[in-house]
Amino acid sequence: MTERTLIEPGQTAPAFTAQDALGETVDLASLAGRRVILYFYPKASTPGCTKQACDFRDHLGSFTKEGFTVLGVSPDSPEALRRFAENESLTFPLLSDPDHEIASAYGAWGEKSSYGRTTVGLIRSTIVIDPEGRVELALYNVKATGHVARLRRELGLDSPQG
Repeated sequence: MTERTLIEPGQTAPAFTAQDALGETVDLASLAGRRVILYFYPKASTPGCTKQACDFRDHLGSFTKEGFTVLGVSPDSPEALRRFAENESLTFPLLSDPDHEIASAYGAWGEKSSYGRTTVGLIRSTIVIDPEGRVELALYNVKATGHVARLRRELGLDSPQG
């Protein structure tokens, strides 16, 4: 088992290129000058991942207003991501990472414990990248429920109209 390397604020965000749910190519370089919320989730259309994605969807307008681009990343195929996006009316890009290259580069793939068993898989994580391409915030082992509210607090985005 290779050791998982977590990335930390201040580091240059690892470059990536991936297919989204529509088969379009998305790469980090094309988002230069924008703040990016890159969130990793284990599997499309599962209860926790659906809750988290819908929470991002419901707050997307406020993130966009503050200059953020939200990208979801999972090991799912573009076709599975397309169905997930359609079923849940998700309007932000979902990226396919079947070989775990992006998740590994960002420290979101590795050993995890669930119900007393240790397995290897995707670790629910969120990385915020600043306009210069540096990591602004790195959150690992996040919970699906309440994560968007926590992220908004950590980014100083809480407001009465939130």
